[in-house]
Amino acid sequence: MLPDSNKKTEIDPFGTSIVADYERLYKEFGIEPFKPLLSKVPTPSFYMRRGIIFGHRDFDRILSAMHKHEEFAVLSGIKPTGEFHLGTLMTAKEIIYFQQQGAQTFYCIADIEAYEDNKISFKKSEKIAVDNVADMLALGLDPKRSYIYRQSKEIRVRDLAIIFGRAATLATMKAIYGKRHIGLYLSALVQAGDILLPQLESFGGPKATVIPVGIDQDPHIRFTRDLAQRFHRKYNFILPSSTLHKLMKGLDGSPKMSKRQMNYFTLHDSLETIKERISNAFTGGRATIKEQRELGGIPEICPVYEMCLFHFVEDDDDIVKIYHDCKTGKLLCGEHKKQTIEIVLKFVKEHRRKKKKFIDKAREVLQLE
Repeated sequence: MLPDSNKKTEIDPFGTSIVADYERLYKEFGIEPFKPLLSKVPTPSFYMRRGIIFGHRDFDRILSAMHKHEEFAVLSGIKPTGEFHLGTLMTAKEIIYFQQQGAQTFYCIADIEAYEDNKISFKKSEKIAVDNVADMLALGLDPKRSYIYRQSKEIRVRDLAIIFGRAATLATMKAIYGKRHIGLYLSALVQAGDILLPQLESFGGPKATVIPVGIDQDPHIRFTRDLAQRFHRKYNFILPSSTLHKLMKGLDGSPKMSKRQMNYFTLHDSLETIKERISNAFTGGRATIKEQRELGGIPEICPVYEMCLFHFVEDDDDIVKIYHDCKTGKLLCGEHKKQTIEIVLKFVKEHRRKKKKFIDKAREVLQLE
């Protein structure tokens, strides 16, 4: 069934977000489309080329820094609640991309948010963080050119959160995030501190900073940009920029991957589990092989195709061929699932081999004994 274009858009960084039509977001939230900037990006990532990064806020500022070879920063992070899955993999690749383009790199372990939102103790999140950082290093993050930190241990972030609290009323927090317990409002202030951390004098002062996030995290960007304006006189902050990527569907075809529904897999799952979940995934196929041959499939609603588009097929010509073969009925769902399983398992095996070598380095980076 095709997505319902009349379905209401829901953007919730602390809950479930649903986007039926990304075009609507430009007008509703003041997001700028990324496509007009694509030709100006020196070496665009395939997320950019394929329209997965669909929007931005002030990315022109980052482009200017790239072209003029000026200092700029990238910041992103992870909430340490579990193993890497396909959503976290996407953000990881984006931050590595910007590092490769010369960005001063900041990677945050959002353990305060994990505590407030998911009730994950700091002791438990510390163990998870080691695993998450090892994943990042295995994917290609250069620790020598990165500042990797835990929110709960970074006093500068907490100091900013306290200062920002003076400018945030309860009415403002409710308007942005809805009715939440005070701990989540606190974590939002802490995240604002994360986003503006690269602009402190201890890291070289104000600079263009890009935050690559999924659209569900845009409320944090809007909130922080407002705070940056309010405290411009004190810190001379430059409004942070962002790239906004689309949300991945769950393997069951639902709008977003969900831990409650377990409609995804992690890079830590057994190979058999990964194979089984891809094999049982929803597709855009027809009821019968005959219908598929005659009418073709619907890759636009297929999470297996999307998995290839977002992650596992790097050559643009190859992904175009998969799309065409599905649309014309040449490629059947069973065949495509088999191909995808082979590609994914190969990637996972190689990733795990690399990751083992970085566990000790991850502990060192996080300053753990």
